Amino acid sequence: MPRLTYIYNAHTCKYEPVVVTGRALLKSSLVFLGFSFVLGLAGLYYFNKRHPLWDETQLEEHNAGLRDRWNLLQTKLGEVAEHLAAIERNDDSNYRMILDLKPLEASERQAGAGGHESTGAAFTLPMLRSIFSQADNVEQRLRVEQQSMEKLHRELGERERMWASRPAIQPVSNKDLTHLHTLFGMRFHPLLGYVRPHKGLDFTAPKGSPVYATGDGVVEQADYSVSYGNVVYIDHGYRFKTRYAHLSKFIVMAGERVKRGQVIGYVGNTGISVSAHLHYEVLFNGEQVNPINFFQRDLNNKEYERLIELGSQSVVSLD
Repeated sequence: MPRLTYIYNAHTCKYEPVVVTGRALLKSSLVFLGFSFVLGLAGLYYFNKRHPLWDETQLEEHNAGLRDRWNLLQTKLGEVAEHLAAIERNDDSNYRMILDLKPLEASERQAGAGGHESTGAAFTLPMLRSIFSQADNVEQRLRVEQQSMEKLHRELGERERMWASRPAIQPVSNKDLTHLHTLFGMRFHPLLGYVRPHKGLDFTAPKGSPVYATGDGVVEQADYSVSYGNVVYIDHGYRFKTRYAHLSKFIVMAGERVKRGQVIGYVGNTGISVSAHLHYEVLFNGEQVNPINFFQRDLNNKEYERLIELGSQSVVSLD
């Protein structure tokens, strides 16, 4: 037997049984179900918020990793750009200045940048377009700098060959040198008895003292001449040549390649000469120039001053 529920009726002043109709029951049930559904959704949302699904957790972790790598990429790319800028400054301000080359214009360094612009435009996100443009710019600048470094390497090699070939040391060592005759130009010849051009320097040293090539080059001539006696001609390239005369003997032959500082012969008194010495000439563009201007690269200031002092003590030509 169902349990009855009573309610007090103020009009009749009696407790009357509550009669539940089907409509009221349905309405109450719907309200209860609706409330339960909303409460369930709220609970589910709260649960999912506090305890996301495994797939979502994995996806969130993956996204976090991507964000970290993206930030690292931007940082590294910025560092590369800074290092490249430092290399470019050294290139223009140091390397090219040393080699007497003009710095590259900014337009030359940026030439070709943006060659992938159409590909970059395919990215809809501004951050992707920005990083792609930055990477493309760095790539192009690296390509230009590589070409610049290759040119500098070639130019340096050529300059090193030129510097090594330039007559830049004494042909006779200071330890063997007793006098330097700095008579260059028209001078009275002690044997021939008249004034004639003297287009070199005379190094007085004991017979047999070593004579050195003053720069890299190729022996153009090594033979005997009536006036020069045993003589060696060296072609240094770059419009320079040298001559070494009155040798007691030479130990190189025509066509042989020699290096600066290599012994090519020995001091002697052959040809038209009054005593053991080396007659040394430097030619530029086929014209004799005063060799005294080439020695300071091989000497310190005191040694150079001593060389000039020795030269000032001699007033007589030896050949």
